[in-house]
Amino acid sequence: MEWTGNEIVKTLRQMTAGLGLAGVVLTLCITPGYGDEPCRPVEERPVKIEAWISKKDMKNHRALRREFEAMGTTYATLWPYPGKNPSRVVAIGRCVPAYIARHALQQALIYYGDVKSLVNQSFISGHWIGLGTSLFAENSQQPINREQLRNLLDPALDTFQFQALYQQLTAQDEQISAFGQMLPNPKLMK
Repeated sequence: MEWTGNEIVKTLRQMTAGLGLAGVVLTLCITPGYGDEPCRPVEERPVKIEAWISKKDMKNHRALRREFEAMGTTYATLWPYPGKNPSRVVAIGRCVPAYIARHALQQALIYYGDVKSLVNQSFISGHWIGLGTSLFAENSQQPINREQLRNLLDPALDTFQFQALYQQLTAQDEQISAFGQMLPNPKLMK
């Protein structure tokens, strides 16, 4: 069988696409999750705070940014929330020092009025905080009450104790209710 120029080019493109896809899949399988990254000091790697702010509060963008960055060794990005009020979901990475995490929670209380859910740390980078975020599925979050939030805000907790409490409060359910029955949690991180 004799190959034409177009058939050769087409076959080479298919092979290249197949190898590229295999490379991506292999990379995703080998790359460790966020839980495996080492916690570097915040002087080396500052904490990134991303906050979703209501449109009425975005008028004071610069002042808000200074408030979120007040603890130092942080930088903030503020996003306008498309709805009337941002969600009351907070995500705190496992490498965030307790004093910065408490400051972020206090800012969430000021601008959102309450914190309803916390995101499991397996889904986020260690040096990241998300406030008012709606990026995560409900199965990756755990609702918290006022008493649990008060415990997280306790200034007597050091970073290790704060992180241990956060991880305890965000432990995922293995079974979730869906379609009228209990099913395995599709977002369960082990």
